[in-house]
Amino acid sequence: MNDEFTLYDLKVEVISSDKPMVCRHREGDYFLVEGENLVFPQTTSFSMYSLAALLPLLPAKQRELHENDWMLSDSIIACPDPNCGARFKITRTRPRTLRHSECTVEKIHSTKEDITMNMEEIKNGSEN
Repeated sequence: MNDEFTLYDLKVEVISSDKPMVCRHREGDYFLVEGENLVFPQTTSFSMYSLAALLPLLPAKQRELHENDWMLSDSIIACPDPNCGARFKITRTRPRTLRHSECTVEKIHSTKEDITMNMEEIKNGSEN
């Protein structure tokens, strides 16, 4: 069984807005997302609060999305500090092929057909 899947590598870069940056952000600072790893250049630091706001979005930004999904179009994220003018631009840099077997020891459990069948079982069971 082929267990390959594709994720996009990302670049998350500090950009400015019309408000001053107050959280020690510097325009042009960035980090990379390569597969499941965050890669920080040695000269870059990021606020843990900014990372906390960004981290939930990154796995979704890495995946194939429907062309109408807002997650695909919305790429500028505000600093969570309402007084800070920093913004974070998330850019897809390249697709990366990964293998399920190299990311986890768990077996692939379900196919789309399995999920559909399970949903039908749940639906039919709830009607009785």
